[in-house]
Amino acid sequence: MKLLILGGTLFQGRHLVELALRRGHEVTLFNRGQHNADLFPQVEKLRGDRQGDLLALRGRRWDAVIDTCGYVPRVVRASAQLLAEAVEHYTFISSVSVYASFARPDQDETAPLGTLADPSEETVTGESYGPLKVLCEQAAEEVMPGRVLAVRPGYIVGPFDFTDRFTYWPWRVTQGGSMLAPGQPDRPIQFIDARDLTAWTLSMAERRQTGAYNATGPAHRLTWGQLLEESRTVTGSATDFNWVPDEFLAAQGLDSGNELPLWTPDTGEFVSIHAINCAKAIAAGLTFRPVAETIRDTLAWLHETRPAGAGLKVGLPLDREAAVLKAWQASSPA
Repeated sequence: MKLLILGGTLFQGRHLVELALRRGHEVTLFNRGQHNADLFPQVEKLRGDRQGDLLALRGRRWDAVIDTCGYVPRVVRASAQLLAEAVEHYTFISSVSVYASFARPDQDETAPLGTLADPSEETVTGESYGPLKVLCEQAAEEVMPGRVLAVRPGYIVGPFDFTDRFTYWPWRVTQGGSMLAPGQPDRPIQFIDARDLTAWTLSMAERRQTGAYNATGPAHRLTWGQLLEESRTVTGSATDFNWVPDEFLAAQGLDSGNELPLWTPDTGEFVSIHAINCAKAIAAGLTFRPVAETIRDTLAWLHETRPAGAGLKVGLPLDREAAVLKAWQASSPA
């Protein structure tokens, strides 16, 4: 298959290129060349800016395109319009953030979608990100009706994850000692290894599958307790988990974006973001590697790129964690 990838040098895109090459596809990358430009020297690279410089794509043909970096509907529409006669199939990497609410669990692809008060808004923020992805999906489908696959992942994790949101947790387990564990151990958590997402996405594109699919995991119910216990087993650490209630964490001013990534309180607008229904994608062939493998490989990548674990972008500093635990223990009944 002649495959065009928009992006392709960061995280999921990087995994996608590697797998496509292993499967024998002829890959072309289109991006600005600003990140990891030296990767994949054997691959054709077209340079341009999706904000207005698509000239390098004109006059070419591919079997399919996978759009890994579309965030603004005007930009996605322009790409789809230019490629409408140049490709048979368009895969758009969207997000489960497209849904209007996460107040109830087990939402599937038919759940109501988010909207913007001003559809012309193009600034990507925490509030606008999901509704903008909705409009991106719609723009691609309007231009290429019946030829678009919209993949809606949850949290994407694994090697090359520049966000460090998942990476922080197994890394912290390796540090040992008394560790703050958020909420309750039986609370669910969902994420998908980028390599599993990539393998399924590429297979769907190869088969020219269309429509919207939630894509997070694993296939069974995974809890925070199981994730941390698995991390302890994989690393062989003697970490002691201290489960601190949501209410106390909130009272301490801790947030789920930076200090406690992936954690969401048991109340509020995101209460069920870790309870998405992915039955449709699983029925279409989505599979998941063992969580232990994701933990092990993520830590190996981290130690290779940052041997001391320094420079994690998110997570609770050890001194701050110790102070919160001390306060929690002081407030708990003897």
